[in-house]
Amino acid sequence: MQDIRWNAFWVFVVISFLSLIIWGFRSFEIASFFFILCLLVYFLSHVYWIYRLNKWLKSPNLLTIPNGVGIWEEIFASLYREYRKQKRSKSELTTTLGRFMTAAEAIPDGIIALNQNNEIEWCNKPSEKMLGIHLSQDMNQPINYLLRETIFTEYLNHNNYDTSLKLISWQNTGRSFEILIVPFGINQKLLIIRDITQMEKNDSIKRDFISNVSHELKTPLTVIIGFLETLSGMKNEFNKKTLTYFQMMLEQSDRMKKLVEDLLQLSLIESNAAPAEKKEIDMDKLFKNLKKEADLLSKKLHKITTSINKKITLLGYEKEIHSAFLNLISNAIRYTKKDGSIHIVWDIKGQNPYFEVQDSGIGIDNKLISRLTERFFRINPDRSRKSGGTGLGLSIVKHICIRHEAQIEITSEIGKGSQFKIIFPQERFSLKNK
Repeated sequence: MQDIRWNAFWVFVVISFLSLIIWGFRSFEIASFFFILCLLVYFLSHVYWIYRLNKWLKSPNLLTIPNGVGIWEEIFASLYREYRKQKRSKSELTTTLGRFMTAAEAIPDGIIALNQNNEIEWCNKPSEKMLGIHLSQDMNQPINYLLRETIFTEYLNHNNYDTSLKLISWQNTGRSFEILIVPFGINQKLLIIRDITQMEKNDSIKRDFISNVSHELKTPLTVIIGFLETLSGMKNEFNKKTLTYFQMMLEQSDRMKKLVEDLLQLSLIESNAAPAEKKEIDMDKLFKNLKKEADLLSKKLHKITTSINKKITLLGYEKEIHSAFLNLISNAIRYTKKDGSIHIVWDIKGQNPYFEVQDSGIGIDNKLISRLTERFFRINPDRSRKSGGTGLGLSIVKHICIRHEAQIEITSEIGKGSQFKIIFPQERFSLKNK
Protein backbone atom coordinates (compact mmCIF):
# COMPACT_ATOMS: atom_id res chain seq x y z
CA MET A 1 0.00 0.00 0.00
CA GLN A 2 1.33 3.41 -0.99
CA ASP A 3 2.10 5.80 1.89
CA ILE A 4 -0.56 8.54 2.00
CA ARG A 5 2.14 11.11 2.72
CA TRP A 6 3.93 10.29 -0.56
CA ASN A 7 0.59 10.39 -2.36
CA ALA A 8 -0.11 13.87 -1.00
CA PHE A 9 3.44 14.96 -1.88
CA TRP A 10 3.17 13.83 -5.51
CA VAL A 11 -0.28 15.45 -5.88
CA PHE A 12 1.21 18.71 -4.58
CA VAL A 13 4.17 18.39 -7.01
CA VAL A 14 1.89 17.77 -10.02
CA ILE A 15 -0.43 20.70 -9.12
CA SER A 16 2.59 22.98 -8.60
CA PHE A 17 4.11 21.90 -11.95
CA LEU A 18 0.84 22.55 -13.84
CA SER A 19 0.47 25.92 -12.09
CA LEU A 20 3.97 26.94 -13.21
CA ILE A 21 3.14 26.03 -16.82
CA ILE A 22 -0.07 28.14 -16.69
CA TRP A 23 1.94 30.99 -15.17
CA GLY A 24 4.37 30.80 -18.09
CA PHE A 25 1.64 30.88 -20.74
CA ARG A 26 -0.93 33.03 -18.96
CA SER A 27 -0.52 35.06 -15.81
CA PHE A 28 0.35 34.64 -12.10
CA GLU A 29 -3.26 35.35 -11.05
CA ILE A 30 -4.67 32.53 -13.23
CA ALA A 31 -1.93 30.15 -12.09
CA SER A 32 -2.65 30.98 -8.41
CA PHE A 33 -6.37 30.47 -8.94
CA PHE A 34 -5.72 27.09 -10.59
CA PHE A 35 -3.37 26.03 -7.75
CA ILE A 36 -5.89 26.96 -5.00
CA LEU A 37 -8.79 25.34 -6.91
CA CYS A 38 -6.89 22.02 -7.29
CA LEU A 39 -5.96 21.97 -3.61
CA LEU A 40 -9.57 22.69 -2.65
CA VAL A 41 -10.84 19.85 -4.86
CA TYR A 42 -8.20 17.51 -3.40
CA PHE A 43 -9.17 18.52 0.15
CA LEU A 44 -12.91 18.15 -0.53
CA SER A 45 -12.39 14.68 -2.03
CA HIS A 46 -10.70 13.56 1.20
CA VAL A 47 -13.50 15.10 3.27
CA TYR A 48 -16.02 13.20 1.15
CA TRP A 49 -14.29 9.82 1.64
CA ILE A 50 -13.85 10.50 5.37
CA TYR A 51 -17.59 11.15 5.53
CA ARG A 52 -18.24 7.83 3.69
CA LEU A 53 -15.88 6.00 6.06
CA ASN A 54 -17.53 7.49 9.16
CA LYS A 55 -20.99 6.59 7.85
CA TRP A 56 -19.93 2.99 7.17
CA LEU A 57 -18.29 2.63 10.61
CA LYS A 58 -21.63 3.44 12.27
CA SER A 59 -23.14 0.27 10.74
CA PRO A 60 -20.30 -1.80 9.28
CA ASN A 61 -21.25 -4.34 6.64
CA LEU A 62 -19.08 -6.05 4.04
CA LEU A 63 -21.74 -5.52 1.35
CA THR A 64 -21.91 -1.72 1.83
CA ILE A 65 -18.22 -0.89 2.21
CA PRO A 66 -17.27 1.97 -0.24
CA ASN A 67 -14.93 1.26 -3.17
CA GLY A 68 -12.97 4.51 -2.88
CA VAL A 69 -10.73 6.26 -5.43
CA GLY A 70 -6.95 6.51 -5.43
CA ILE A 71 -5.43 6.11 -2.01
CA TRP A 72 -8.92 5.59 -0.55
CA GLU A 73 -9.38 2.54 -2.74
CA GLU A 74 -6.40 0.92 -1.02
CA ILE A 75 -7.61 2.07 2.43
CA PHE A 76 -11.07 0.56 1.91
CA ALA A 77 -9.55 -2.63 0.46
CA SER A 78 -7.33 -3.04 3.55
CA LEU A 79 -10.30 -2.30 5.78
CA TYR A 80 -12.35 -4.90 3.92
CA ARG A 81 -9.66 -7.57 4.41
CA GLU A 82 -9.21 -6.74 8.11
CA TYR A 83 -12.96 -6.70 8.76
CA ARG A 84 -13.36 -10.10 7.10
CA LYS A 85 -10.46 -11.45 9.19
CA GLN A 86 -11.95 -10.11 12.44
CA LYS A 87 -15.40 -11.40 11.55
CA ARG A 88 -13.95 -14.83 10.87
CA SER A 89 -12.04 -14.73 14.19
CA LYS A 90 -15.18 -13.60 15.99
CA SER A 91 -17.12 -16.45 14.43
CA GLU A 92 -14.45 -18.95 15.48
CA LEU A 93 -14.36 -17.46 18.98
CA THR A 94 -18.15 -17.64 19.24
CA THR A 95 -18.07 -21.27 18.11
CA THR A 96 -15.32 -22.11 20.61
CA LEU A 97 -17.13 -20.28 23.39
CA GLY A 98 -20.33 -22.13 22.51
CA ARG A 99 -18.51 -25.45 22.71
CA PHE A 100 -16.99 -24.45 26.04
CA MET A 101 -20.40 -23.45 27.42
CA THR A 102 -21.90 -26.73 26.23
CA ALA A 103 -19.02 -28.67 27.81
CA ALA A 104 -19.33 -26.67 31.06
CA GLU A 105 -23.06 -27.45 31.20
CA ALA A 106 -22.31 -31.15 30.68
CA ILE A 107 -19.90 -31.27 33.66
CA PRO A 108 -21.71 -32.70 36.71
CA ASP A 109 -19.78 -30.37 39.03
CA GLY A 110 -21.03 -26.84 39.63
CA ILE A 111 -18.87 -24.04 38.16
CA ILE A 112 -19.22 -20.35 39.04
CA ALA A 113 -17.02 -17.58 37.62
CA LEU A 114 -16.44 -14.70 40.06
CA ASN A 115 -14.94 -11.28 39.34
CA GLN A 116 -12.49 -9.40 41.56
CA ASN A 117 -15.37 -8.31 43.84
CA ASN A 118 -16.57 -11.93 44.23
CA GLU A 119 -19.63 -11.16 42.11
CA ILE A 120 -21.17 -13.85 39.88
CA GLU A 121 -20.25 -13.43 36.20
CA TRP A 122 -21.44 -16.83 34.98
CA CYS A 123 -22.46 -20.24 36.30
CA ASN A 124 -23.58 -23.57 34.85
CA LYS A 125 -26.83 -25.44 35.49
CA PRO A 126 -25.48 -27.91 38.11
CA SER A 127 -24.29 -25.01 40.28
CA GLU A 128 -27.76 -23.44 40.10
CA LYS A 129 -29.33 -26.69 41.33
CA MET A 130 -26.74 -27.22 44.08
CA LEU A 131 -26.71 -23.70 45.51
CA GLY A 132 -30.24 -22.62 44.58
CA ILE A 133 -29.14 -19.63 42.51
CA HIS A 134 -30.43 -18.34 39.15
CA LEU A 135 -28.02 -16.76 36.69
CA SER A 136 -30.69 -14.52 35.13
CA GLN A 137 -31.54 -13.04 38.53
CA ASP A 138 -28.28 -13.33 40.46
CA MET A 139 -25.72 -12.19 37.88
CA ASN A 140 -23.41 -9.52 39.36
CA GLN A 141 -24.57 -10.42 42.86
CA PRO A 142 -21.81 -11.10 45.46
CA ILE A 143 -21.64 -14.85 46.05
CA ASN A 144 -21.43 -14.41 49.85
CA TYR A 145 -24.83 -12.61 49.76
CA LEU A 146 -26.38 -15.76 48.33
CA LEU A 147 -24.29 -18.29 50.22
CA ARG A 148 -24.58 -16.94 53.77
CA GLU A 149 -22.44 -19.48 55.60
CA THR A 150 -19.79 -18.12 58.00
CA ILE A 151 -17.35 -20.92 57.22
CA PHE A 152 -17.69 -20.22 53.48
CA THR A 153 -17.20 -16.45 53.91
CA GLU A 154 -14.03 -17.07 55.93
CA TYR A 155 -12.76 -19.47 53.24
CA LEU A 156 -13.58 -16.98 50.46
CA ASN A 157 -11.80 -14.09 52.19
CA HIS A 158 -8.82 -16.12 53.42
CA ASN A 159 -7.08 -16.01 50.01
CA ASN A 160 -5.48 -19.41 50.67
CA TYR A 161 -7.15 -21.95 48.43
CA ASP A 162 -4.71 -24.88 48.68
CA THR A 163 -7.38 -27.00 50.33
CA SER A 164 -11.07 -27.48 49.62
CA LEU A 165 -14.02 -26.77 51.92
CA LYS A 166 -16.69 -29.28 52.91
CA LEU A 167 -20.12 -27.76 53.39
CA ILE A 168 -23.49 -29.23 54.38
CA SER A 169 -26.35 -27.94 52.25
CA TRP A 170 -28.43 -25.27 54.02
CA GLN A 171 -31.42 -26.26 51.87
CA ASN A 172 -31.18 -30.00 52.46
CA THR A 173 -29.03 -31.15 55.40
CA GLY A 174 -28.84 -34.60 53.84
CA ARG A 175 -26.57 -33.30 51.05
CA SER A 176 -22.88 -32.41 51.34
CA PHE A 177 -20.73 -30.35 48.98
CA GLU A 178 -17.01 -29.93 48.48
CA ILE A 179 -16.06 -26.41 47.38
CA LEU A 180 -12.75 -25.46 45.79
CA ILE A 181 -11.70 -21.98 44.66
CA VAL A 182 -9.24 -21.69 41.77
CA PRO A 183 -7.80 -18.18 41.15
CA PHE A 184 -7.37 -17.12 37.50
CA GLY A 185 -6.92 -13.96 35.43
CA ILE A 186 -6.63 -10.69 37.35
CA ASN A 187 -8.11 -11.31 40.83
CA GLN A 188 -10.81 -13.53 39.34
CA LYS A 189 -11.91 -16.84 40.83
CA LEU A 190 -13.49 -20.05 39.64
CA LEU A 191 -15.74 -21.69 42.23
CA ILE A 192 -16.03 -25.46 41.74
CA ILE A 193 -18.75 -27.30 43.68
CA ARG A 194 -18.91 -31.10 43.86
CA ASP A 195 -21.74 -33.10 45.37
CA ILE A 196 -20.04 -35.56 47.74
CA THR A 197 -23.20 -36.82 49.45
CA GLN A 198 -22.77 -40.40 48.25
CA MET A 199 -19.05 -40.35 49.00
CA GLU A 200 -19.77 -39.12 52.54
CA LYS A 201 -22.37 -41.87 52.97
CA ASN A 202 -19.88 -44.50 51.81
CA ASP A 203 -17.22 -43.14 54.18
CA SER A 204 -19.76 -43.12 57.00
CA ILE A 205 -20.71 -46.75 56.29
CA LYS A 206 -17.02 -47.68 56.24
CA ARG A 207 -16.33 -45.84 59.52
CA ASP A 208 -19.38 -47.42 61.17
CA PHE A 209 -18.29 -50.85 59.98
CA ILE A 210 -14.76 -50.40 61.35
CA SER A 211 -16.10 -48.97 64.60
CA ASN A 212 -18.65 -51.78 65.08
CA VAL A 213 -16.18 -54.53 64.23
CA SER A 214 -13.59 -52.99 66.56
CA HIS A 215 -16.12 -52.79 69.38
CA GLU A 216 -17.16 -56.39 68.79
CA LEU A 217 -13.52 -57.54 68.81
CA LYS A 218 -12.61 -55.60 71.94
CA THR A 219 -14.61 -57.76 74.39
CA PRO A 220 -13.44 -61.22 73.23
CA LEU A 221 -9.88 -59.90 72.98
CA THR A 222 -10.02 -58.70 76.58
CA VAL A 223 -11.23 -62.15 77.67
CA ILE A 224 -8.51 -63.94 75.67
CA ILE A 225 -5.79 -61.67 77.06
CA GLY A 226 -7.08 -62.23 80.60
CA PHE A 227 -6.93 -66.03 80.21
CA LEU A 228 -3.49 -65.88 78.57
CA GLU A 229 -2.12 -63.72 81.41
CA THR A 230 -3.52 -66.22 83.91
CA LEU A 231 -2.05 -69.19 82.07
CA SER A 232 1.32 -67.46 81.65
CA GLY A 233 1.46 -66.97 85.40
CA MET A 234 0.92 -70.72 86.11
CA LYS A 235 4.59 -71.61 85.77
CA ASN A 236 4.32 -74.82 87.78
CA GLU A 237 1.44 -76.20 85.72
CA PHE A 238 3.12 -76.09 82.27
CA ASN A 239 6.54 -76.83 80.87
CA LYS A 240 8.86 -74.07 79.67
CA LYS A 241 8.06 -74.58 75.98
CA THR A 242 4.30 -74.28 76.56
CA LEU A 243 4.79 -71.09 78.60
CA THR A 244 6.80 -69.66 75.69
CA TYR A 245 3.83 -70.28 73.41
CA PHE A 246 1.52 -68.57 75.89
CA GLN A 247 3.84 -65.56 75.98
CA MET A 248 3.92 -65.33 72.17
CA MET A 249 0.11 -65.55 72.06
CA LEU A 250 -0.13 -62.83 74.73
CA GLU A 251 2.19 -60.53 72.75
CA GLN A 252 0.15 -60.96 69.56
CA SER A 253 -3.10 -60.45 71.48
CA ASP A 254 -1.74 -57.22 72.97
CA ARG A 255 -0.74 -56.10 69.49
CA MET A 256 -4.24 -56.88 68.20
CA LYS A 257 -5.75 -54.97 71.14
CA LYS A 258 -3.58 -51.94 70.29
CA LEU A 259 -4.70 -52.19 66.65
CA VAL A 260 -8.38 -52.27 67.68
CA GLU A 261 -7.86 -49.26 69.98
CA ASP A 262 -6.16 -47.30 67.17
CA LEU A 263 -8.96 -48.20 64.73
CA LEU A 264 -11.55 -47.01 67.23
CA GLN A 265 -9.67 -43.76 67.84
CA LEU A 266 -9.22 -43.09 64.12
CA SER A 267 -12.89 -43.86 63.45
CA LEU A 268 -13.95 -41.48 66.24
CA ILE A 269 -11.75 -38.64 64.93
CA GLU A 270 -12.86 -39.13 61.31
CA SER A 271 -16.54 -39.17 62.26
CA ASN A 272 -16.19 -35.69 63.77
CA ALA A 273 -15.21 -33.40 60.88
CA ALA A 274 -15.92 -30.19 62.82
CA PRO A 275 -12.94 -28.15 64.06
CA ALA A 276 -11.83 -29.12 67.58
CA GLU A 277 -12.87 -27.03 70.56
CA LYS A 278 -10.63 -24.12 71.56
CA LYS A 279 -10.12 -25.02 75.19
CA GLU A 280 -6.95 -23.94 76.97
CA ILE A 281 -4.57 -26.88 77.52
CA ASP A 282 -2.18 -27.10 80.46
CA MET A 283 0.95 -27.53 78.34
CA ASP A 284 3.29 -27.82 81.35
CA LYS A 285 1.35 -30.81 82.67
CA LEU A 286 1.00 -32.26 79.17
CA PHE A 287 4.75 -32.25 78.47
CA LYS A 288 5.60 -33.66 81.91
CA ASN A 289 3.31 -36.62 81.17
CA LEU A 290 4.74 -36.98 77.66
CA LYS A 291 8.30 -37.04 79.04
CA LYS A 292 7.37 -39.80 81.52
CA GLU A 293 5.69 -41.86 78.78
CA ALA A 294 8.66 -41.32 76.45
CA ASP A 295 11.08 -42.58 79.11
CA LEU A 296 8.92 -45.67 79.67
CA LEU A 297 8.79 -46.42 75.92
CA SER A 298 12.52 -45.81 75.51
CA LYS A 299 13.51 -47.98 78.53
CA LYS A 300 16.52 -45.66 78.96
CA LEU A 301 17.95 -46.78 75.62
CA HIS A 302 17.84 -43.27 74.06
CA LYS A 303 18.88 -39.77 75.02
CA ILE A 304 15.61 -37.79 75.19
CA THR A 305 15.84 -34.00 75.57
CA THR A 306 13.18 -31.28 75.56
CA SER A 307 13.02 -27.59 74.69
CA ILE A 308 9.65 -26.30 75.94
CA ASN A 309 8.49 -22.68 75.76
CA LYS A 310 6.24 -22.54 78.83
CA LYS A 311 4.73 -19.20 77.81
CA ILE A 312 2.82 -20.75 74.88
CA THR A 313 -0.60 -22.19 75.64
CA LEU A 314 -2.42 -24.22 72.99
CA LEU A 315 -6.19 -24.01 72.48
CA GLY A 316 -7.63 -27.37 71.49
CA TYR A 317 -8.85 -30.79 72.61
CA GLU A 318 -6.27 -32.07 75.11
CA LYS A 319 -6.91 -35.80 74.61
CA GLU A 320 -6.34 -35.57 70.83
CA ILE A 321 -3.30 -33.30 71.17
CA HIS A 322 -1.76 -35.70 73.69
CA SER A 323 -2.40 -38.60 71.30
CA ALA A 324 -0.83 -36.77 68.32
CA PHE A 325 2.28 -35.70 70.25
CA LEU A 326 2.75 -39.14 71.81
CA ASN A 327 2.40 -40.85 68.42
CA LEU A 328 5.23 -38.76 66.98
CA ILE A 329 7.42 -39.37 70.04
CA SER A 330 6.77 -43.16 70.02
CA ASN A 331 7.54 -43.26 66.28
CA ALA A 332 10.87 -41.53 66.89
CA ILE A 333 11.72 -44.02 69.66
CA ARG A 334 10.64 -46.98 67.53
CA TYR A 335 12.86 -46.03 64.58
CA THR A 336 15.89 -44.77 66.50
CA LYS A 337 18.63 -47.22 67.43
CA LYS A 338 20.04 -47.68 70.91
CA ASP A 339 21.99 -44.66 72.25
CA GLY A 340 20.36 -42.44 69.61
CA SER A 341 19.03 -38.97 70.43
CA ILE A 342 15.48 -37.61 70.38
CA HIS A 343 14.74 -33.92 70.86
CA ILE A 344 11.23 -32.60 71.59
CA VAL A 345 10.45 -28.93 70.85
CA TRP A 346 7.47 -26.72 71.72
CA ASP A 347 8.02 -23.16 70.52
CA ILE A 348 6.72 -20.40 68.26
CA LYS A 349 7.93 -19.11 64.92
CA GLY A 350 6.43 -15.87 63.68
CA GLN A 351 2.78 -16.12 64.74
CA ASN A 352 2.54 -19.92 64.59
CA PRO A 353 3.25 -22.26 67.54
CA TYR A 354 4.74 -25.61 66.59
CA PHE A 355 5.53 -29.01 68.07
CA GLU A 356 8.55 -30.83 66.67
CA VAL A 357 10.21 -34.18 67.25
CA GLN A 358 13.76 -34.58 65.94
CA ASP A 359 15.51 -37.96 66.00
CA SER A 360 18.80 -39.47 64.87
CA GLY A 361 17.07 -42.60 63.60
CA ILE A 362 17.25 -44.61 60.40
CA GLY A 363 15.68 -41.86 58.27
CA ILE A 364 13.10 -42.08 55.51
CA ASP A 365 13.44 -42.09 51.73
CA ASN A 366 12.05 -38.79 50.36
CA LYS A 367 9.93 -40.77 47.86
CA LEU A 368 7.99 -42.35 50.74
CA ILE A 369 7.36 -39.23 52.85
CA SER A 370 4.12 -38.33 51.03
CA ARG A 371 2.68 -41.77 51.92
CA LEU A 372 3.55 -41.80 55.62
CA THR A 373 0.11 -40.64 56.78
CA GLU A 374 -1.72 -43.37 54.84
CA ARG A 375 -3.44 -46.05 56.89
CA PHE A 376 -1.35 -49.17 57.52
CA PHE A 377 1.57 -47.79 55.50
CA ARG A 378 4.89 -48.94 56.91
CA ILE A 379 8.40 -48.12 55.70
CA ASN A 380 9.72 -51.37 57.16
CA PRO A 381 6.80 -53.74 57.94
CA ASP A 382 8.94 -56.30 59.79
CA ARG A 383 10.57 -53.70 62.03
CA SER A 384 7.22 -52.01 62.71
CA ARG A 385 5.54 -55.26 63.71
CA LYS A 386 8.42 -56.24 66.00
CA SER A 387 8.30 -52.86 67.74
CA GLY A 388 4.52 -53.01 68.18
CA GLY A 389 3.49 -50.50 65.48
CA THR A 390 0.02 -50.71 63.95
CA GLY A 391 0.60 -48.50 60.90
CA LEU A 392 -2.18 -46.13 62.02
CA GLY A 393 -0.24 -43.70 64.21
CA LEU A 394 0.58 -41.07 61.59
CA SER A 395 -2.88 -41.38 60.05
CA ILE A 396 -4.32 -40.51 63.47
CA VAL A 397 -1.89 -37.57 63.72
CA LYS A 398 -2.99 -36.30 60.30
CA HIS A 399 -6.69 -36.31 61.21
CA ILE A 400 -6.02 -34.64 64.57
CA CYS A 401 -4.09 -31.94 62.66
CA ILE A 402 -7.08 -31.44 60.34
CA ARG A 403 -9.39 -31.09 63.36
CA HIS A 404 -7.06 -28.45 64.84
CA GLU A 405 -6.50 -26.65 61.50
CA ALA A 406 -2.80 -27.50 61.74
CA GLN A 407 -0.26 -28.67 59.19
CA ILE A 408 2.21 -31.52 59.50
CA GLU A 409 5.65 -31.20 57.92
CA ILE A 410 8.07 -34.11 57.57
CA THR A 411 11.72 -33.89 56.57
CA SER A 412 14.19 -36.75 56.66
CA GLU A 413 17.48 -38.08 55.42
CA ILE A 414 18.47 -41.73 55.21
CA GLY A 415 20.87 -42.64 58.01
CA LYS A 416 20.72 -39.20 59.65
CA GLY A 417 17.25 -39.01 61.14
CA SER A 418 13.87 -37.34 60.73
CA GLN A 419 11.97 -34.23 61.85
CA PHE A 420 8.20 -34.30 62.34
CA LYS A 421 6.64 -30.88 62.90
CA ILE A 422 3.03 -29.88 63.61
CA ILE A 423 2.39 -26.17 62.90
CA PHE A 424 -0.73 -24.67 64.48
CA PRO A 425 -2.58 -21.54 63.26
CA GLN A 426 -2.20 -18.34 65.28
CA GLU A 427 -5.86 -18.58 66.35
CA ARG A 428 -4.95 -21.73 68.31
CA PHE A 429 -2.60 -20.27 70.91
CA SER A 430 -2.26 -17.65 73.63
CA LEU A 431 0.78 -16.30 75.51
CA LYS A 432 1.07 -16.38 79.27
CA ASN A 433 2.07 -13.08 80.87
CA LYS A 434 4.95 -14.26 83.02
